[in-house]
Amino acid sequence: MEVLIENRQNRHRLPKQKIQRTARRILNALGYPDAQLSILIVDDDQIAELNAAYLDHPGPTNVISFPMQEGPFSGITPDLLGDVVISADTAHLEAIEAGMEMAERFNQLLIHGILHLTGYDHVNSEEEAAMMEQKSNELIELIRKED
Repeated sequence: MEVLIENRQNRHRLPKQKIQRTARRILNALGYPDAQLSILIVDDDQIAELNAAYLDHPGPTNVISFPMQEGPFSGITPDLLGDVVISADTAHLEAIEAGMEMAERFNQLLIHGILHLTGYDHVNSEEEAAMMEQKSNELIELIRKED
């Protein structure tokens, strides 16, 4: 399993090795022990550009997932799940608003992004949203126990 992390922002310190360990725990728990994952950490300006270019949404968001297991070329690299892009600026702001540590909010967003890459969705139906929320809560508890 390979978890690649690129940090393109410099406002918030985020421990790369801890993020890699957390991502591996999430992937193992979801049954993807051999998966390849890319995590890109950006600021609000950078994620706003991606949000506009790929999702046609204005402004920044907290996390965007780019799955590689969908579409006509999904079979080329079967273990490559895709990319998770997280805005450290938005994660920091949301953590303050929720009264939690930045690391906890970052982990929630990482879980959310990885769940999208593994087929979970919260947009199409309330039932799918409930399943995704339940799985997210299970993974958050798993990470808390192991930290």
